[in-house]
Amino acid sequence: MSKAFIFPGQGAQFVGMGKDFYDTYECSREVFEQASEALGMDMKALCFEENDRLNITEYTQAALVTVSVAMLRAAQEKGLVPDVCAGHSLGEYSALVAAGGMTFSNAVKTVRQRGILMQQAVPTGKGAMCAVIGLDAQTISSVCDEIEGASVANYNCPGQIVITGMKEAVEQAAEKLKEAGAKRCIMLNVSGPFHSPFVAEAGEKLYEFMKEIPLEEKLTVPYVANVNGEYVTDTSDIKELLRKQVSSSVLWQPTIENMMKNGVDTFVEIGPGKTLTGFMKRINKEMKAINIGTVEELEKAAELLA
Repeated sequence: MSKAFIFPGQGAQFVGMGKDFYDTYECSREVFEQASEALGMDMKALCFEENDRLNITEYTQAALVTVSVAMLRAAQEKGLVPDVCAGHSLGEYSALVAAGGMTFSNAVKTVRQRGILMQQAVPTGKGAMCAVIGLDAQTISSVCDEIEGASVANYNCPGQIVITGMKEAVEQAAEKLKEAGAKRCIMLNVSGPFHSPFVAEAGEKLYEFMKEIPLEEKLTVPYVANVNGEYVTDTSDIKELLRKQVSSSVLWQPTIENMMKNGVDTFVEIGPGKTLTGFMKRINKEMKAINIGTVEELEKAAELLA
């Protein structure tokens, strides 16, 4: 058995996520405490109590990485170890922590800054993202190429691709894609045109911020980068990949396919929700896909993977 740990990105958040881990595992509580100390905010209140901030990008990103790493630490305590890691967009930072490339404290500081910069890059309401259901990647890419201000954000899985860009351009592309045979085009509840050229400046500013963030000398296991779907084994490449990742398409399907090509047969999604497990079923339903999003799911996973 060759295992990959995979981590979800923005959109998976919900109030109460990770609370059972906080209540059950000391190592998970420590992660929340480290995040609160690193950021000067009450991460427990942000994640567990009803509030207006959890869905605001600058808070969402730090909250999700905190919860995912809190779950990761509990999984590690149970003896679960990956052979490779990957994360969807924001989830790449959780993957980096799991792969030993960055301390959690530095990762949560970085994603907090990433969220602020992405939030600031384009005024709220000017950008948009839209999930296109039931149409092939080539057709979607061709339609976006014809419309200035629209591009592909996420190649998630067969039949589910996300487009991004300026609001009017994305709406125009969605109409054309319906005409081209898309089953549905669903506008996403996001505050900006993420993974588009319009947020490239945020990537540049993040790169400047990361110059002060140390990386570990070497990875304990490889991780697969969003921007090219390739294995990363050298930490000297990481900051440049993360700079590009802000404004580049997320090549999630190629990421999964590359891991399968390298012998991975078991994918363990660690974090709130079941988004990536759903994508796995569309990419290759023969692969074993396991969720760890609750303490109960961790107990089952530990038995299955023992």
